[in-house]
Amino acid sequence: MESRLTRLEAVQTMLLEIGQKSSSCTDISEFLQAVHAALGRIMYAANFFVALSDHEGPANQVRFVYFVDEVDEAPSRDELFELVPGESPTAAVILSREPIVMTAAEHVSKRQDNAGFGIGTIAEHWMGSPLLDQNHQVLGAVVIQSYDKQHTFNEEDQALFKLIANHVSSALQGLQSMDRLERAVQERTVQMQHEVAERRRAENIQRALYELANLSATATGGSRLNHQLHEIISQLVPAKNFLMALYHPDTQEISIPYFVDEKDEHAPVKRFDYGVGMSSYILQRKQAMLLDRIGFQALVDTGEMEHPLGNVEISSWMGAPMLLGDQAYGVIVVQSYDDKVQYTQNDLDILAFMASHVAVAIARMQADRQIRHAKETLEQQNAALESALTSLKDAQGELVRQEKLASLGRLVAGVAHEINTPLGICVTATSHLVEELKLTREDMANGVLDEDGLNQFFDIIDQSLKIMTTNTQRAAALVRSFKQVAVDQSSDDIRSFNLRKYLDEVLLSLQPKLKGKPIQIEINCDEQINMASFPGAISQIVTNMVVNSLVHGFEEGQPGKIKITGKVEGDNVEFDYSDDGVGMDSATLGQLFDPFFTTKRGSGGSGLGAHILYNLVTGALGGTVKVVSAPGMGLHYKLRFPKVKRK
Repeated sequence: MESRLTRLEAVQTMLLEIGQKSSSCTDISEFLQAVHAALGRIMYAANFFVALSDHEGPANQVRFVYFVDEVDEAPSRDELFELVPGESPTAAVILSREPIVMTAAEHVSKRQDNAGFGIGTIAEHWMGSPLLDQNHQVLGAVVIQSYDKQHTFNEEDQALFKLIANHVSSALQGLQSMDRLERAVQERTVQMQHEVAERRRAENIQRALYELANLSATATGGSRLNHQLHEIISQLVPAKNFLMALYHPDTQEISIPYFVDEKDEHAPVKRFDYGVGMSSYILQRKQAMLLDRIGFQALVDTGEMEHPLGNVEISSWMGAPMLLGDQAYGVIVVQSYDDKVQYTQNDLDILAFMASHVAVAIARMQADRQIRHAKETLEQQNAALESALTSLKDAQGELVRQEKLASLGRLVAGVAHEINTPLGICVTATSHLVEELKLTREDMANGVLDEDGLNQFFDIIDQSLKIMTTNTQRAAALVRSFKQVAVDQSSDDIRSFNLRKYLDEVLLSLQPKLKGKPIQIEINCDEQINMASFPGAISQIVTNMVVNSLVHGFEEGQPGKIKITGKVEGDNVEFDYSDDGVGMDSATLGQLFDPFFTTKRGSGGSGLGAHILYNLVTGALGGTVKVVSAPGMGLHYKLRFPKVKRK
């Protein structure tokens, strides 16, 4: 009775230890080791193991998380064993969810009935109990066995073992939950570390791209640009040995503007033909490549990569083409001679990504250089055009001045010719009068002068004086008109004048041009239009209009009519000029005001008449000009300009 009480106290102490260990332990193996030690104090437990279901794997697999045996070797904790019905007593306990107690004879009998029953050595006495959670789901099994006939398990041992299994089940639920939680925390920690690393990697790439974009926008090329590019890529991948090769499609060559290597101070060649070396190999395939020492040497040995350049004793090698669409700009190569520095696919992806952005940067810099060159060329061309335009304007101004002088010269010639006639008549009348006076004196001296002869002499004097008066007045009017028109055409001063009277003076000065031509000029102008403007401009405009009509509007000997109308509309003068000549088509009309355009090239036309007219109306007079014409319908100018022009 005393021994039974002592055992019950030991059982109670063990159960308390199980509870304490379940709350203090975090490792299942440590907990089961404590259970094993406590169990050994109340019963024989030299051979003890626990199999737990694998919750992360298939439901019919278990792991032996704790295994102590005098005969059999302990399986690996990481090894999974599949539960097959009838294969082992442990599987039978787990699959049936019932405790099993089995002697050696029973084990042998079952093995004979089912070949292969049991994996390990047959025990003299074997006892297993399922580990069930609160939902009666199987967690695994706890087994105790004896290879010694002196140590067997009675019914009390079996009841105690079942009770202990229940407490172990409860403790294992908490430990597994804690274990799963710790594993989840560890997994999440690893995941977060990976995410942080990926985020840091993405930030580094983003910063590198920003630096690359800033570099391409501010740099103009050269070794400084390549060195900074090397530094940018070195922030992302180990790039102690770095090479940049540029492709020149026009010469089918590859140049090496930048080269940094641990073993070679200078690049083996600065420029070589396309098709040689690994740079050509990468460009031909237009894809990034990652090689180790064996792979690199295989390319050399098989001749797939022709004529390697530089040191081939590499440990790891990466090359990425700088591509923009189908346009290849070159290759970026990094390599390692250190076996500890081995590039990965992630490194290759980063290098290829950066190489594509370097291609964009190179294309941008090339485009900027082309734009700057084109801009400089355009600026030079613009300067040349501006110089030519200035010269042209000077020449045009000189031609216009000469045209004005020529027009004035023709006016002088016409007026001189016109004045010659009345002056000639006056000279003839004077000579005749002198001769008659001489004859009359002789008659008087000889005493033959009678009254009839004296009256006849008086008649001759009267007639001669009338002829002389008429012709001198005519000449004086021509001179006065010419003088005013000539002064106005050569002067840029504003003065007051009456438009109708001034038109009469201008047309009077044009009489030599109109003489002998069957052209009628009709003036319908308000006599009250008093202007303060540039009369010389109006004189030049009317002169050019009339001369153009005579030269271009009417054929030689063709009769015609010119009509000039002037009226006031508010503060402006509406001035219309029309002829009924041959007119012009729309194409010719569109070129009417162009400098040097004329329909009488080679026949005395300079092509400046209408051009001068347009400039005078829109410039000096500050007005507008419109023109309407059609073949056979003559030409009609509509001018509008202010009555009072202010400088």
